[in-house]
Amino acid sequence: MIAVLKTAPAKYPVTLKEAKEHLNITLGWTDDDLSIIGHIKVATQKTEKFLRRKLITQTWYAYYDSWPGGDSIYLPYGKLQSVTSVKYTDTDGNQTEWSTDEYNTDIYSDPGRVVLEYGYSWPQSSLHPQNPIVIEFVCGYGDAGSDVEDSIKHAIKLMIDDLYNHRGDIVVGVSSSNMRVSKDLLWPYRLHQRPTE
Repeated sequence: MIAVLKTAPAKYPVTLKEAKEHLNITLGWTDDDLSIIGHIKVATQKTEKFLRRKLITQTWYAYYDSWPGGDSIYLPYGKLQSVTSVKYTDTDGNQTEWSTDEYNTDIYSDPGRVVLEYGYSWPQSSLHPQNPIVIEFVCGYGDAGSDVEDSIKHAIKLMIDDLYNHRGDIVVGVSSSNMRVSKDLLWPYRLHQRPTE
C-alpha cells in the first residue's frame, strides 16, 4: 500500500497562541513566532509518525496492488471520516469507479475500512500491474485542534517545549523527561497496524 496526500490539513492541532501560553511567552512578543511555528510543525509530525495517525482532517489516496483475500480493505491513519471513491484500473489502462452499492464504509472500526456489501465480491477485471486500486478517503479527529484528544495535544506541547528550550543541547542516546512523558501520553492512542486483508 502506498499513501499519497491530496489535501493537507488547514491547521495544526496546537495553535501558536496555545504554544506560547505553554512556553510562558507573552503573546505580544513575536520575535520567536516563526521558530515556534516550526516547532509546532515538527512536534505534530513526530506525533503523527509515532501514533501512525493523522490528527486534523485531511484527504489521502491509498494505492493497492490487488484486492484482498477477505471482505475488507483497511485504510491507514485511523479516525476514518469518509471514503470519497474506490477506483481501479484494468490492464488496458481504463479506470472504473466502483459503485457504492457494492461496498460499505466502516468509520467505526479503527482503523476504518472498506467492506464488501452482502452478496457482492471484489471487481473481477484483470488489474493493471502498477497501483491499480486507489481509494480516496478523509481521515483525522476533526477540523479543529479542539477535536484532538487532550493527552495528544499536551504531548505535542511538551515536545514543543523541549524543542524550544533545548535548542542545540541534544545529547545522543539521552532523551529528555518531556519526550519520555510525551510517549507515555501518546501510547494509549497509538494505532495498531492492520493487514490489508
